[in-house]
Amino acid sequence: MHGTPPRPRFDWKRWFPGLATLLHYQAAWLPKDIAAGLVLTTMLVPVGIAYAEASGVPGIYGLYATIIPLLAYALFGPSRILVLGPDSALAAPILAVVVQYAASDPQRAIAIAGMMALVAGAFCVIAGLLRLGFITELLSKPIRYGYMNGIALTVLISQLPKLFGLSFDSQGPVRDLWTLAQALLAGQGHWPSFAIGAGSLALILLLKPFKRLPGILIAVVLATLAVSLFKLDQLGVKVLGELPQGLPSFVFPWVTDIDLVEVLLGGIAVALVSFADTSVLSRTYAARLKTPVDPNQEMFGLGVANLAAGLFQGIPISSSSSRTPVAEAAGSKTQLTGIIGALAVTLLLVVAPNLMQHLPNSALAAVVIAAAMGLFEFADLKRIFRMQQWEFWLSFTCFVGVAVFGAIPGICIAVAISVIEFLWDGWRPHYAVLGRVDGTRGYHDVQRYPQARRIPGFVLLRWDAPLFFANAEQFQHTVLAAVDESPTPVQRLVIAAEPVTSIDVTSADMLAELDRALEARGVELQFAEMKDPVKDKMKRFGLFQHMGENAFHPTVGAAVDAYLADSGVDWQP
Repeated sequence: MHGTPPRPRFDWKRWFPGLATLLHYQAAWLPKDIAAGLVLTTMLVPVGIAYAEASGVPGIYGLYATIIPLLAYALFGPSRILVLGPDSALAAPILAVVVQYAASDPQRAIAIAGMMALVAGAFCVIAGLLRLGFITELLSKPIRYGYMNGIALTVLISQLPKLFGLSFDSQGPVRDLWTLAQALLAGQGHWPSFAIGAGSLALILLLKPFKRLPGILIAVVLATLAVSLFKLDQLGVKVLGELPQGLPSFVFPWVTDIDLVEVLLGGIAVALVSFADTSVLSRTYAARLKTPVDPNQEMFGLGVANLAAGLFQGIPISSSSSRTPVAEAAGSKTQLTGIIGALAVTLLLVVAPNLMQHLPNSALAAVVIAAAMGLFEFADLKRIFRMQQWEFWLSFTCFVGVAVFGAIPGICIAVAISVIEFLWDGWRPHYAVLGRVDGTRGYHDVQRYPQARRIPGFVLLRWDAPLFFANAEQFQHTVLAAVDESPTPVQRLVIAAEPVTSIDVTSADMLAELDRALEARGVELQFAEMKDPVKDKMKRFGLFQHMGENAFHPTVGAAVDAYLADSGVDWQP
């Protein structure tokens, strides 16, 4: 008597990797994690505030979005070293929605940003549970470059008015640049603010090669001291002001009189960008630290962190390519580093919230501009231009789309271009009529090898793509053309189907029609080297029974031998 099979045990270590790390925590790691967490705090505060301001919400919410997600990721995130928080790459898609519906209402702005965080979080959690961690790979590298270059330019332009001490409603990157130029020509720039911002930017860029020097912290501290000591705020230099004392509270973000579709698209755009960045960074450090990371769990952990941010007055977050190296350089060993950083930021908000009240806005703009400059990718695009120019121009088209129309339409353009690129490759795939080349094994393209010998009355055609609705008609035309162009009357045509990885209903119906058309012309249609999963689909669609088992050969050689035996043609392979 057979008993019921045991239920699979719940693998809690997979879902709570932070707790799993804690069970094996080594005492020698603790001093390093604490020190790294305190060093990390010096970065978390200024960039958290700066990226929140760049996203169109008050700086305090950038700190809220630093505390809660770090704690959530420490529990659910698989990477021991990754640091999460507000990010410059997300500023543009967040700002695009926030500025449209809450340009001058901070509470409304954070509610909208929180809604986007919930959408991004839900998207990542569901994708992680469904094991869809591969979805960001649907955007090719040139298109990702184009999108990120457009985001970088958008973020940079959005911060230029603050750098010059100006403020006006955003109307898109190109129009904003024109408005800024008009304002500067009219003498409206505030030059003390520009001096502080430009000086901060120069210092950050000068110190960037020195990895162990906290260039952002040094620039921010010096700018704050300059405003405080010389009373520059009394000369019109805009400063951060007093931060609210206390901690984030649980608030479900909701705004009714807005276009929820835009919030949904914005949240999905944020999810795609944040997971693309996070997966690349996570894989990089996993390889460096020899600790493999599950991309599906990475997406799940990122989703939980975004949900936590949205529910506790935060904004959408991502991994950080600037803060994570700081943690690593400071000796971080585990997720405890992020927890220490979160607790230190919490202590700052409770004990000394006014410590940064003299922090100038132009210095915060400099922090964001420096980060945006790091997003640009030019060197690899030069290589792509040399290798395949059409992919370079796809990247450029995506860049222009983001720069002209904004971040949310830009991600739609990027996805649309990716789909078109995929369909184009499948719609017009490579194919070849094959012949035998003396002295070379196998069968080869007669266009590349004009000396290749062809079997009288026999056409061997290789189709280098799946068969689906977009290329079904093209396949039919290709087969009929190969029959018409054969140097001898054709008795049998064999498809070398090893590259055919799939078939759909449209192409199955086309094959049935093609088989009848060829049969009317006295030509047999057969296949060689078809994969078993594709053959299984042929059986479900009824083609296998219609054409007969003898129409399917295990190898090209077997198909050739069968034809020679059936036709009696005297031909030596």
